Amino acid sequence: MAEARVLEVGADDVRVIPNTWITMGDGCRLGARIWLPAASDAEPVPALLEYIPYRKGDLMASVDARTGPWFAAHGYAYVRVDLRGAGDSDGILLDEYLPQEQEDGLEVLAWIAAQPWCTGSLGMIGFSWGGFNGLQIAARRPPQLKAVISMYSTDDRYADDVHYLGGCLLGVRQLSWSSVILANNALPPDPETVGDEWRETWLERLELTPPNIDAWMQHQRRDGYWKHGSVCEDYDAIECPVYMVGGWADGYTNAVLRFVQGYRGVGKALIGPWAHWWPQDITPGPTIGFLQECLRWWDRWLKGIDNGIETEPRVRAFMQEPWRPEDANEPRDGRWVAEDGWPSARITSRGLRLGDGVLGGEPHDDVALQHLGVLRYGALAGVWCGHGTPTDYPGDQREEDALCLTFDTEPFEERVELLGRPRLRLAFAVDRPLALVMVRLCDVAPDGTSLLVSRAARNLTHLDGHEDARALVPGQRYEVAFDLDVVGQAILPGHRLRLALSTTYWPWLWPSPEPATLTVFTEASELELPVRPPSPDDDALAPFEPPEQAAGLQRETLASWPAYRTIRHDPATGTIELEHNEDGVETYRLIDSGIEITWESVDHLSIREEDPLSATVRCERRVALGRGEWQIRVESTSTMTSDATDFYLDDRLEAFEGDERVFEKTWSRSVPRDFI
Repeated sequence: MAEARVLEVGADDVRVIPNTWITMGDGCRLGARIWLPAASDAEPVPALLEYIPYRKGDLMASVDARTGPWFAAHGYAYVRVDLRGAGDSDGILLDEYLPQEQEDGLEVLAWIAAQPWCTGSLGMIGFSWGGFNGLQIAARRPPQLKAVISMYSTDDRYADDVHYLGGCLLGVRQLSWSSVILANNALPPDPETVGDEWRETWLERLELTPPNIDAWMQHQRRDGYWKHGSVCEDYDAIECPVYMVGGWADGYTNAVLRFVQGYRGVGKALIGPWAHWWPQDITPGPTIGFLQECLRWWDRWLKGIDNGIETEPRVRAFMQEPWRPEDANEPRDGRWVAEDGWPSARITSRGLRLGDGVLGGEPHDDVALQHLGVLRYGALAGVWCGHGTPTDYPGDQREEDALCLTFDTEPFEERVELLGRPRLRLAFAVDRPLALVMVRLCDVAPDGTSLLVSRAARNLTHLDGHEDARALVPGQRYEVAFDLDVVGQAILPGHRLRLALSTTYWPWLWPSPEPATLTVFTEASELELPVRPPSPDDDALAPFEPPEQAAGLQRETLASWPAYRTIRHDPATGTIELEHNEDGVETYRLIDSGIEITWESVDHLSIREEDPLSATVRCERRVALGRGEWQIRVESTSTMTSDATDFYLDDRLEAFEGDERVFEKTWSRSVPRDFI
């Protein structure tokens, strides 16, 4: 092991092992950074594993240095491991969630449990990728794994991830995420960690790591590729307690309640107002003392402390009050509510029939309402799975509503609270063999402000589920039922609900090859709302502790530029262009290691009105990494277009050592459209 350093964290000393190697059975070494209670050699402790590809030595170092020391100071070893092919680890990272990743994870758990500082009891914690593989590895039933905390993850890789949404291609995220992984995987290990072999490892990584989007585009339906790693295929494979955590501003929240409904073991669900980050340090607030909540979970299942956490309500969620769209990143008004089980017998379904522009009320005459989707609709959608920056959120939806087929309720006479997934039963016809429908549910304030509270997409060729697809017969009447995104929202007196339908939603959804007109038959179409009555038990819920103030690894900002999102519409050409820098740009130095880092990420999305085949996504990434004379830069550009029969993918990757370009590669390929 590398020499340990001692950090002062509160009243406790914490030992830090910057890197140690965990050698797999095939000889591949995975790099690990470990935080230990100072007395753990004499008094072994349980261990927590976070197992992700996001580079423990630099890109995530300042984040890890807030979490690892905190848990170590509270009696747990914290082990951060780079996946095979990422960061300081050996090997090639070929794709997300492969069997090799799980096999390596099992070996890592066994290695940790065998260390003299460990009691042999382990937990896995992580958000996003680390939340996914925590569930996946739990389903392998390793004997050392006693509990999991899975944040912002999914039990169904096809239903809720960056790839497909309701069987539609997620144009705003699929290529963008692939380009992030390509740039991340193109970075070298740190010479100070791996020695002189860093360059050979880097060049091999550059040559052999593929753009992940190739695999994703080869599987446009929910086939075995997506079922692998989707624990919903067999919830009973998991035996240890699982704590699922999500946020209303995140993209993975549906999975939280779906998991606790399907899992028969010990499970809990927590949904706050948060975006895609740790709940103690993210907007929109209110934040909570999340690490303290985690500690209660670990104390119960890894140390056997009878703190009663398993007797608390199975589901706890933040019931949001309406907010102004321009204030979406500010702390939300609301209160915490809880349900003992899910689905909850207390929550009832309220049906609202569709009429000619109306939702609910007296029985309506059956009318056939038609709508032709327009391609500029969706520009104000915000991003899928925001990270808490002000540019992430959808704005006032009135302009978007005007481009849709809409149905409004009368103003509500009393307060109504919704918790769960609204469900739409839709009787329809379309005039094209391929079509989709996008559904939004908005809260319309008395002044007309339209606040997006839930939405869903459905590829209408997937009427029998996402494993099969068939062309639609133009003009034929069909029926389909599907859920909207889970919601926890209060509707106030004087407010209305608005349901908005369209056959387009660019750039969220890749458009169908031809403009499609949707016909809605109102008599057989209905929206069901999950209505939660107030409970006196809500007021008795124990409050969360205040958020932790962990200092983390010191970093010095050298330069920064804010995030931005621009929308340009050229009436002369009918072109709509979006440019989005989601996280801004920051150049910073890690004080401890001296590494300087710059990550710049810009997405360009464009389309011409009345021409769905003009849709284009271009993603540009630039990452600079260096210390002293060691200076590395990676630049990539990824592009996706389509015609009526195929998608076209182009990736270009360049790598520089100092000013010298040491690697250049271009990938160009096409993939047939599969009923998209």
